[in-house]
Amino acid sequence: MTSPMLKLKGIFRLQWEPAQEAHVLLYPEGMVKLNQSAGEILKRCDGTRDVDTLIADLQQAFNAQGIGDEVRLFVAEAERRGWLEKAS
Repeated sequence: MTSPMLKLKGIFRLQWEPAQEAHVLLYPEGMVKLNQSAGEILKRCDGTRDVDTLIADLQQAFNAQGIGDEVRLFVAEAERRGWLEKAS
């Protein structure tokens, strides 16, 4: 069984904020400053990748192996916080 493709919910916007020197997640009530890993994961949650593909992309981009569990935990937390939704 493949995992669903995920994307940011419509009320959120991910952008690089030079003043913060970080990616931020903007929403009507405020902003969340993200660490580098969170920003790289959320950048890839564009509705075109499932979690396994997202992990493979991150492993290739950063020459990092064994990050699957951490990525899955972050994606689950982002879903819990309401940042992500299944792409239709």
